[in-house]
Order: sequence, then C-alpha cells, then structure tokens
Amino acid sequence: MSEPKQLPKRQEVPTELTWDLTKIFTDDAAFEEKFQALSAELTEVDKIKGSLGRGAAEFLTAIEYVLDIYRKAEVIYVYAHLKNDEDTANTTNQALYARASSLIAQVSEAVSWFEPEMLQLSDDEIWAFFETEPKLELYRHFVEQIISERAHVLPAEQEALLAGASEIFGSSADTFSVMNNADLKFPVVKNEAGEDVQLTHGVYGQLLESTDRNVREQAFKALYSVYHQFRNTFASTLSTHIKSHNYKAKIRGYASARAAALSGNHIPEDVYETLTLVVNQYLPLLHRYVELRKELLGLNELHMYDLYTPLLAEAPVKFTYEEAQAKALEALKPLGEEYLDVVKKAFAERWIDVVENQGKRSGAYSSGAYDTQPYILLNWHDRLDELYTLVHEMGHSVHSYFTRHTQPYVYGDYSIFLAEIASTTNENLLTSYLLETEKDPKIRAYIINHFLDGFKGTIFRQTQFAEFEHFIHTEDAAGNPLTSEHLSKFYGELNAKYYGPIVINDEEIKDEWSRIPHFYYNYYVYQYATGFSAASALAKRIVEGEPDALEKYLAYLKSGSSDYPIEVMKKAGVDMTQPTYIEDAMEIFALRLDELEQLVEDLKA
Repeated sequence: MSEPKQLPKRQEVPTELTWDLTKIFTDDAAFEEKFQALSAELTEVDKIKGSLGRGAAEFLTAIEYVLDIYRKAEVIYVYAHLKNDEDTANTTNQALYARASSLIAQVSEAVSWFEPEMLQLSDDEIWAFFETEPKLELYRHFVEQIISERAHVLPAEQEALLAGASEIFGSSADTFSVMNNADLKFPVVKNEAGEDVQLTHGVYGQLLESTDRNVREQAFKALYSVYHQFRNTFASTLSTHIKSHNYKAKIRGYASARAAALSGNHIPEDVYETLTLVVNQYLPLLHRYVELRKELLGLNELHMYDLYTPLLAEAPVKFTYEEAQAKALEALKPLGEEYLDVVKKAFAERWIDVVENQGKRSGAYSSGAYDTQPYILLNWHDRLDELYTLVHEMGHSVHSYFTRHTQPYVYGDYSIFLAEIASTTNENLLTSYLLETEKDPKIRAYIINHFLDGFKGTIFRQTQFAEFEHFIHTEDAAGNPLTSEHLSKFYGELNAKYYGPIVINDEEIKDEWSRIPHFYYNYYVYQYATGFSAASALAKRIVEGEPDALEKYLAYLKSGSSDYPIEVMKKAGVDMTQPTYIEDAMEIFALRLDELEQLVEDLKA
C-alpha cells in the first residue's frame, strides 16, 4: 500500500505563501519586550482609578489611558493568536497564546472599574465635562454607548471579579479549539484516484465536492465517526460555554443571553426573529433546489454528503492561487481604484497565509488590530470555492484597512453585524463578474450552482445554525441539560425541516453541532445571513452603477464604530430593521435557480 499523502510541516511552506508577522514584532523577543512593558504599565492603574469625577481634564485622561491600554494589548494578542493558528501543535506558539490570553484577562480586570465609575456620574455631570473640554468631543459616541448600558453594568468590585474570570469563562471554547484543530485524529481515506490521503478539515471539504459518490460517503462517515466518538465531551464543552452566556446575561439584568449579545451593537431582537421567520417562509425554495440536485445527480436517494458536489460533473473551472489573485482584482473593479490599491497591497506585502500545513487552524478568517495589517488565514486548494473564500476574507481586510485609516482608535473597529456585509458584497460581485464574462453554458451553470450552494450555506444554513444556537441557550436557561442525546435529537429534526423530505436525514448529521466552532461564539452566526442579504442589495446597486452607490458603500467601509450598525447601513441605503432586504435576496436565489433549470434543459437538448 502506498504511503498516504501528508500535509507539509510549517517550516516546509514557501515563505511567500506565509503571512509576514515581523511587521508586528520582528521576533518573539520583541513580543516579550512589549508584553513586559504592558504588564508593568498595568501596575500604574491605581493612579487613574477614582479620577473620573474630578473634572473634565481627568475624565479625558482616564478615557485615553484605558483606550491606550487596550490598543497595546490587542497588538500583543493578535501576534500570539496568529502565531498559534499557523501551527496549533507548536508548544512555543501555544505558550505565547496562553500568555497573551492571560494578559488580556489581566487588562480587562485592571480597567474593569472604568465603566462602573463613569456610570456613578450623572448624565448632567458627564455632558458638562464636554462643555468645558473640547477634546472630549471625539469620544461623544463612545460615552453615549457606555451610558446606554447603565442598567446592565455592575458595581466596580463585581465587574473586576467577572473580568478576572474571563479565562475561566472561555476555557471550554479553548478546549474545543485544541481538540478540534490539534488533538482529533481522523482516518486515512481514499481520494478519487484511489490514493490514501489523511483526512483533515480542509481535505474533508475537498472530498465532499468529489464527483465520486463513494469518496464523498466514506469521507462523510469517517469524519463523523470521530466526532461521534467524542460527542459527550463536545456536549460538555458546549453546555459549559452556553451556561457562561446565560449566567453573565442574568447577573447583568438582561432578559436573555440573546438580548445581552445584541444589545452591545443596539441590534433589535426583531432583526433576529425576522430573519428566522422569513427564511422559514422560503424553505420551499431550498427544497426545490435540493430536488433539482437529486434529479441532476441521477440518484435514487439524496444524502447529506451529496449536497456539495457540483451538479454538472467535474468542475469546468479551477484556479491556482496566482490565477485567483488576478480574478479577484478583475471581479472587484466595480469598487474602484482606491479599493483595488488595498487589495494589491495585501497580495504584495504578505498579509495572507495561504496553504494548509500540519497543525494549522482550519477554515479561513481575517484578523488584526488597529496597529497591525489586517491579516488573512486561508487553507488553499485549487477550487472555485477557494476563490470565493479569498474575496470574502479580502472584503473583511479591506473593510478593516479603510476603517483603521479613516477612524481614530476609539472607532477603529466594527461590529460583526457590519463585517459580514463587506465580505459577502465581494462574493456577490465575484458572481456577477463570472456570469458576465463566462459564456460557456456549462461554466455558467457551474457558477450558478456554486452561487446557489453559497446562498444555501450562507443564508439557509446559517439561519439553521441561528435557530439551533437560540435553542441551546433557551434550553439551558429553562434548566434542561444539554446532553449529547438532547442536542443531536433537536439538531436532526432541525436539519430535516430545513432540507425537506427529499434529503435522507443521515444519522451522522445529527452530530454536526459537535464540530461547528461558531456555536462557541455569542449569537454570531445570524449575522452571516443578514449580512449576505444586505450585501445582495448593495452589490446589485454598485454593479448597475446606481448614482452614489459606490460612494455610500465606501463611506460604510470607513465608518467603523462611529455610529450604531443599523444607522450605518441606513446611510448606505439598506434598512435592516425591515424584512424587505431578505425577501429581495430570496428573489435573486429564485431567479438564478430558474436560470439554472433552463440552462440544464438547454444542455440536454
């Protein structure tokens, strides 16, 4: 038997395909220097504590001190987490990350007095400071946000206790991450060529798109056999994490963990409810799509492992990373030269860690701090899907770049609610570009199929996840134990509702909840669906050259957190408090499904 193909070790990856973290710290010694300096600076916090009410100058000094502490801590943390993610099995990187995480907890604890102390002052006292100190005007929205949470901020001593326990609250998520990325060992399986390959997160996604059904099935069953083996452990880590959300929401006086999670960005809970309501109304569209999939694949039974393979045999288009860079630049041209200049910087200055290596964190993301580059992690394979991932993450990174080069540090970030709009606008622009430039019916059909699959994964699937996430929070709040059996039973029923009677609800899929890292975030996944829906409207306006559409879009990218997310999007031209933007997205899905059905009929003729 031939040796199974193995991923390269980190040191074997070509330098040009790795991110350049020396732009943050030249080496670990430079990291250590800043780490020690910030640790020492935290000992000076008592000189600031208790000064907020003394006058406008002291009020300003305290704000700037706290923000400066966080600014320095973020750089230290970002370096450590990026180093750790490039090889999660590297014990040196693990130690850096553990120390940086501990420092973040120390920072939170050291300045935990800040908001409670501010809220001991009346609104009249606070705004009087603004009248006498013009430099405070920069921080008006920042202070407004704190004041708006007055009813949910605890006394300083209690805030300090909570901040000091942040590592404990996050420990179950950390345990899941280590198991999922470093400790789980997946079987060796066969690829389409009959070769033995080591199953990994990245390879799994590739095999699930195989046109060989046996390859898909064995990969699916092999992956879930491992998760099923550890289902009780994963139920324990997830349950503990959800309990922490509910506990913190309760002691802060929120009606629910969801109310607490959405309040930070002033997102009405109706936005969440409207999403699930509208998507459920349009589930027949998804059922119609999977029925078409069954027909085109010529299957007697459609299984969950059949939902990702291209409908039209082998992919007629694949891209190397170099080719994908060129395609991305073409697709994003409607966003203008200012936008493209940043994309070119990302490619030229090694913001991107490209290929999968042993121990590397799975998936893809954009990450960074105000004073670092907006780095991108990929696990590249030569697939159309990876091109979409590249432009998606580039959307995040350019958003970060524009925000940080336009806004001061206090507003130099943005909420996740806004983030997914920038990334999925890029995806929509890529789809429009490909459909505009590719005339071959087979390629067009493949691209539309990819769009429909992406829509399925971003709106339908993420809303399914949102329903599950809300279920586990409400079940725990009601005192119902989140056992693996309870979680799998509900997840299986939910999956059956979403995909309908055409799809066999495989026993393995009931354990899918156990491998989804986003369930360890805090009411996060719904924003993928709302973001993609809003992005559909924005991309359409930009491509069609609607007057001021590009200017409004770039203004959104540069707004950061200078206003509440809902208001930022209203200025960009989308009112996300209404269901219309989701319904509009569903119409696009329906139109492209119509086009695919017609293309398939034409190809048969």
